[in-house]
Amino acid sequence: MKLKFPHSSQNWISLIGATIALISFFMIVFLFVVDTFFEKGNTYLGLVIFMVLPAVLFFGLILIPIGMYRKTRREKRGIISSKPGWPVVDLNNLRTRNGFMIFSVGTSIFLLATAVGSYEAFHYTESVEFCGELCHEVMKPEFVAYQNSSHSRVACVSCHVGDGVGWYVKSKMSGLYQVYAVAMNNYPRPIPTPIANLRPARETCEECHWPEKFYFRKLRIQKHYLSDENNSEWDINLTMKIGSELSALGLQEGIHWHINPDIKIEYKAADYQRKTIPWVKYTNLKTGKETIYLDENIKMSAKELEDLETRTMDCMDCHTRPSHNYQPPAFFINNAITAGKIPKELKQIKFAAMEIMRVDFPTSDSAMKGISQMINDFYKDNYPDIYANKKELIKKAVSGIQAEYSKNIFPEMKVKWSHYQNNIGHLEFNGCFRCHNDNHSSKSGIKISKDCNLCHTINAQGYSDKLEISNVNSSLEFKHPGNTVTDEWKSMLCVECHTGLNP
Repeated sequence: MKLKFPHSSQNWISLIGATIALISFFMIVFLFVVDTFFEKGNTYLGLVIFMVLPAVLFFGLILIPIGMYRKTRREKRGIISSKPGWPVVDLNNLRTRNGFMIFSVGTSIFLLATAVGSYEAFHYTESVEFCGELCHEVMKPEFVAYQNSSHSRVACVSCHVGDGVGWYVKSKMSGLYQVYAVAMNNYPRPIPTPIANLRPARETCEECHWPEKFYFRKLRIQKHYLSDENNSEWDINLTMKIGSELSALGLQEGIHWHINPDIKIEYKAADYQRKTIPWVKYTNLKTGKETIYLDENIKMSAKELEDLETRTMDCMDCHTRPSHNYQPPAFFINNAITAGKIPKELKQIKFAAMEIMRVDFPTSDSAMKGISQMINDFYKDNYPDIYANKKELIKKAVSGIQAEYSKNIFPEMKVKWSHYQNNIGHLEFNGCFRCHNDNHSSKSGIKISKDCNLCHTINAQGYSDKLEISNVNSSLEFKHPGNTVTDEWKSMLCVECHTGLNP
């Protein structure tokens, strides 16, 4: 039996639309099966299945009624109608009935497929794959850093969007401009941290890390290597005062005292990146006592201070790079030597590696070639015996430096540690010293102290074979590694020397 349709459907526009819709539908089904059951998908397959092809399918379906409408109008042009009205749907007419049934069944299937597709499209746009790999060149630095972070098992949207419709809509609206910027190739390099637009940490971070659980102190052991001929090892063991000495005391003292639920710390920053903080306010929420501290070295009028935004301190004021931390060379080269990725037995390998890091390579490929050439040239010129007899060690050193470089420095996007402020600590950036610098004083003369022992105590330090060790309940006075620095550091801030390129 031949299936008959209304005469109005017999036109090229409707035929083309139906063809496009059918092909798109079968492609969606085929690719969905491939992606689901055969695990042959890739980063862009989800985009094609849940966004591109459904749009093409919808376009094809729209063409069908457009073609029918155009043909009907053309047929009526020669007919004079005294009673214009609505089209008549006569189900006793075989052609109309066939068209109606096809439309009803097709619409039902389309609506069901749209519901499933919309659900899958929502989850795809919330996936790590979509966030990190779709715009490969743009997001490569962030994605690589994320994969090497402690949050690599946490979905991007858990931190960048969080729960609730409002922030979901905001993120998608922001995403529209990002798509435009990538398409037009007018995005900044490096991409700046969206400091002003971040969701409050209490609505994201504290879904997992709630303040009442930040109690215990932690032992931190660091290995450093000096830039001498033997890559001398210098160790330092610190007790980090994350919480109180006794866990039962909770957050009465220690680093995480700043987010104690019984107090509130507010501050005003004089710059966008919040590096300069002229005003700090402490409020005891139990007693209502308030204390305001002003930086003596920053001269601002009361009106200028009043015009600055008042921000309540939260996790992100210190943990500015929790998942996308680009480590400085002084750190990742030390770690690579400790892990054996860069052989410590190669004379002056620490010095040679750090000298390479001072070079700004234009691309990642040129960096890989440059690292290989510069290491080989260094040993060829300075240690010909090592160059002739220990090529395998040199090759291993090259591979280790290249691997660590590729995790932390991305020339195409101009991304490296110095472009992204990390406020944990006080070496490459002022971090803690933005407030704890002995300059912020209250009217009564109380200062926000710079005393190192507020946050940590030194349990051991020195050359690995001559380690100086303290007693259990005491700490050592810091000694700067090496012999070139004596007591100058006491009157300086660390950032005045430590740029990330110093040993």
